[in-house]
Amino acid sequence: MALTSVSAPETTTSAVTVEGLTRRFGACKALDHLDLTIPWDQRIAILGHNGAGKSTLLRIIATLLRPSSGAVVVGGLRLPEQAGAVRAHLGFLGHQTLLYEDLTVRENLVFYGRLHGVQQPVLRADELLGRVGIAARADDRVRGLSRGQQQRVALARSIVHDPQILLLDEPDTGLDLAGADLLESFLRDDHGQPRTVLLTTHNVERALELAARVVVLWNGRVALDSPTCAISPESVARAIRGES
Repeated sequence: MALTSVSAPETTTSAVTVEGLTRRFGACKALDHLDLTIPWDQRIAILGHNGAGKSTLLRIIATLLRPSSGAVVVGGLRLPEQAGAVRAHLGFLGHQTLLYEDLTVRENLVFYGRLHGVQQPVLRADELLGRVGIAARADDRVRGLSRGQQQRVALARSIVHDPQILLLDEPDTGLDLAGADLLESFLRDDHGQPRTVLLTTHNVERALELAARVVVLWNGRVALDSPTCAISPESVARAIRGES
């Protein structure tokens, strides 16, 4: 699968390639010479203790942070030099919803749809609000929604442009069980084809359910990289604790 842009890569290009990635915050290294290759259409769960570098990694791929050193290539497009082209093909859900509280639910999705050049953004917004079960609140301002309802809208925002790569940083935050079950439907595009998905979570069992591959970070480096079918929750938990 190739990105549909002027700089689109060959179909053999990996979705994301990270080489020697380092990100410093002052004297602290959140990521330390990290290497990671992510094929197209693979679901990967990024696990680790608080401060292991999970969110930093996703924010760099999402073009929200610049690396201190190292190389990041998304679909053949290099960051940060080609960040604008990369953003068109990424969906991102972080700890903040990135919704405008004084706009209505529908207005938020229409706004982001127009930013991404979505045709008929109002129809797209209403379609997605139906999918996430918030259609009845479409004309309400976001500030009046519960945290879980806002998270549902943020999920819809992240795929308003039907991205090929989806980055989900603890997407279950604030969601009830029914809302969490919605995640599975977001892991495929509008045509039912699998997206390339990177998600972080503290729920090991949930990670093994959703992902085909688990990567555990420890102090900014890869401590474990395994197909989910070849590893137990106990082994993942030990890696998260830094145990061999």
